[in-house]
Amino acid sequence: MAYRNKTYIAFDGDEDMHYYRLMTAWKAHDGFSMNFHNAHDLNTARDSSLEESIKKQLRERFANSKLLIVLIGEKTRYLTKFVKWEMEVALKLDLPIVGVNLNGSRKKDARCPPTIREELAIYVPFEHDIIEYAMDHWPDSHKKHKNNGNTGAYFYKDETYEKISK
Repeated sequence: MAYRNKTYIAFDGDEDMHYYRLMTAWKAHDGFSMNFHNAHDLNTARDSSLEESIKKQLRERFANSKLLIVLIGEKTRYLTKFVKWEMEVALKLDLPIVGVNLNGSRKKDARCPPTIREELAIYVPFEHDIIEYAMDHWPDSHKKHKNNGNTGAYFYKDETYEKISK
């Protein structure tokens, strides 16, 4: 079994790529603590236009992922091909899920994709410090909540945001 140490990021590659690119810039310039996969960088497949070929590569990327981040934009909830499939795979693998709201919401809102709407996940806004905090803390919290039979949406209280902004 592969050592799971990467973060898998799912997002709308047509509309929200600039948010993903900003995350790569954070990592490059300030040591943002994530080692992640770009699910939309599939230039290694000769037949990358074929859906099954793409999904095969994505499955390989999931093999060493410990966390799924879903960048939730205006149209994410309507994506039914790859992003929905990525969320379904993460749920099957019991990966902790961090929903990152690109509209700044600190909680699950109407933009949340149906696939994860009722699932155990934490929701944060698209802000460097809280994303990093969620990446560091949610996997252990997810495990505890899961072991207690809890499901549904979680969010951090204002005190957490105040603590990490100091």
